[in-house]
Amino acid sequence: MNSDKQKAKQIQKAKNQVRKIKIFYFHLALYLVVVALILFNFYIIEEGPYKNNVTALNVSVLVLWTFAIFIHGWRIFKGRFIFKKSWEDRKIEQILNKEEETTFWE
Repeated sequence: MNSDKQKAKQIQKAKNQVRKIKIFYFHLALYLVVVALILFNFYIIEEGPYKNNVTALNVSVLVLWTFAIFIHGWRIFKGRFIFKKSWEDRKIEQILNKEEETTFWE
């Protein structure tokens, strides 16, 4: 009985983690779209009385949202980097196993 509750709790925790990762990737995709639009805005902006104000607003949005994306990613992944030592060890083991399985005609 207790193990069933623990397993259900672990499943729920894993589902929540996956949901948070999906939200982060959606946030990152939206950020990339907005950055592309702001960069296009920098390209098409013309001289005028409000050019400095528009540029300042665009730069502040870029800086603040970049900081927010960084914080969001840090909270989701909490120091998990792409190439950790355990990842390297698993890949080395995988390559060694693959070489052992390969047989050549003699």
